[in-house]
Amino acid sequence: MVTALDARTALVLIDLQQGIVSRPLAHPREQVLGNVARLVAAFREHHLPVVVVTVDPSGAAGRKPPRVQLSFNRPPSGTGAPTDFLALAPEIVTRPDDIFITKHTWSAFYKTPLDDQLHSLEVTGIVLAGISTSMGVEGTARSASERGYNLTFPSDAMTDLVPLAHENSIERIFPRLGEIGTTDEVIALLADRK
Repeated sequence: MVTALDARTALVLIDLQQGIVSRPLAHPREQVLGNVARLVAAFREHHLPVVVVTVDPSGAAGRKPPRVQLSFNRPPSGTGAPTDFLALAPEIVTRPDDIFITKHTWSAFYKTPLDDQLHSLEVTGIVLAGISTSMGVEGTARSASERGYNLTFPSDAMTDLVPLAHENSIERIFPRLGEIGTTDEVIALLADRK
């Protein structure tokens, strides 16, 4: 259950790209993206920051590729992956004043300007949503927790390729990092703000 949101809370969306949302997911795509779209609308209504994080599967420039690749974030070979792999899912409508972050690892904080941008806006809380729960969302959550952000996880606005991986993050990892609830709970807390 979500009990509170910080006065300055940002919505951080993880890897909602065509090439990722088109994969077989543990939860219905339409449901997850619908809940994310509702969160975006609510955050905008309350003039709170929306951060759109995408992953560039080509890796960081000038960096030697690791032995183990982020296979979930790469177009599968020979599967007819969308030509617009990097494009956001059409359900996610952005605005010029959104914060756009490109990451190259699971965490949206690793070697990106995300922390600096959030601090410049005096953000102390983060609502995390996106795909995949056990990789990009969890990786970003761990980094955010290390930096002292208060975290909220709307569990119906995220999913994974593997149901058990999603459940592990929701049931075992996220309770140690923040509060878990639903999209409706987060929106209700936004509406109750003064």
